[in-house]
Amino acid sequence: MLKTFKIGGIHPEENKLSAGSALKQFQLPADIKEVKIPVAQHIGAPAQPVVAVGDDVKVGQVIAQAGGFVSANIHSPFSGKVKKIEATTGDDGKPAMMITIAIEGDEWVETIDRSTGIKREITLSAEEIVKKIGEMGIVGMGGARFPAQVKLAVKPGQAQALIINGVECEPYLTADHRLMLEKSEEVLIGIKILMKAIGVTEAYIGIENNKKDAIELLTKLSAGYPGIKVQPLKMKYPQGGEKQLIDACIGRQVASGALPISVGAVVQNVGTAFAVYEAVQKNKPLIERVVCVTGKPLQNPSNFWARIGTPVKALIEAAGGMPEDCAKVIGGGPMMGRAFATLDVPIHKGSSGILLMNNQESKRGEIANCIRCAKCVSVCPMGLEPFLLSKVSAKQLWDMAEENHIADCIECGSCSFTCPSNRPLLDYIRRGKSTVMGIMRARAAAAKAAAEAAEAKKN
Repeated sequence: MLKTFKIGGIHPEENKLSAGSALKQFQLPADIKEVKIPVAQHIGAPAQPVVAVGDDVKVGQVIAQAGGFVSANIHSPFSGKVKKIEATTGDDGKPAMMITIAIEGDEWVETIDRSTGIKREITLSAEEIVKKIGEMGIVGMGGARFPAQVKLAVKPGQAQALIINGVECEPYLTADHRLMLEKSEEVLIGIKILMKAIGVTEAYIGIENNKKDAIELLTKLSAGYPGIKVQPLKMKYPQGGEKQLIDACIGRQVASGALPISVGAVVQNVGTAFAVYEAVQKNKPLIERVVCVTGKPLQNPSNFWARIGTPVKALIEAAGGMPEDCAKVIGGGPMMGRAFATLDVPIHKGSSGILLMNNQESKRGEIANCIRCAKCVSVCPMGLEPFLLSKVSAKQLWDMAEENHIADCIECGSCSFTCPSNRPLLDYIRRGKSTVMGIMRARAAAAKAAAEAAEAKKN
């Protein structure tokens, strides 16, 4: 039976142009002599470099350690010599700290198991699994980049179900689809590892019905993995959102401001499950991922296995090169992705796709006055009022924005997509959300400091 989430949602054109393109191992062109590795490839505190200029590094070696509880280790995807450690232009045009490595050969850390055989037996305990995942720098691979070990740090009995996100509801993107088809056994073993880590006996793989081949294959194979169930879903965007996927798969609604664990669920992406398999069973850190390079103007939309640090430009060239009518290049999909400020940047752990758009697709319609149609309200999957949040953000009415739950916005873009007046609703809401969340964090920090001071005064 096909399920879906209950509140809002839209149906954009799929444009899965690269769905039939098998995974290709990307080889860095010989003329690229150095790569840049960002130290902030995750949500939370940036990792702190543990190498110095002039150091030799191997593939898989830790080059930056997690900078806090919510952080992740960074490993070198290439071997060579550390050339620079400095802030340089990131994909958003802002300065970002990166470690530049001059490539020399391809020497790997000896502890990584590079054999091609599938390792099925899970020998580590739950605690050892979580520790290993943290050591290997695994983060959410669906784009959110939340450190995986933090999500798995649940109390005994707190989680009842693991939900695996195989939805890939963003138009154009096909990285997860191809991974489910070509690395299905490894994904299933990764799911069993995650189930053991959080102590649950049930796992659901949510897959939208436009991926019938993946549904059929994983349904067949999961019969050999007790507790794992494939849940076919109706096509509706943004079903890949955590709260929407939980609702679709197990019918539980996460309250405003609450986390998935509040309803007994832990959500991980299929790419994360595969990375967990490689980390736990092969001792391999997160140094490469599948990147979908796609778009209507592109000659050869493709899915590549590419190492972290691979230049965006090089992947575009491998997919046919930059078309003449390309007007915009986006990191991610058209709904939640963001345009690159420059293509002289590397891919990172959250780089699920590179989308090229032509002039016609990328051009925004002329902005008109709001006609009070409430379409943005009807499609919001979080039950918010986008027209209001946009307005109060534009006017910098931060208290009102917080009162109307702007922090709950998942930035899916459904409101802007459906607006007949072409109003940039999400643009304003993103700015407002960022500001409000900064205010909320500052308030929480001040309250914590005051409580600690009061406690110290008592003692």
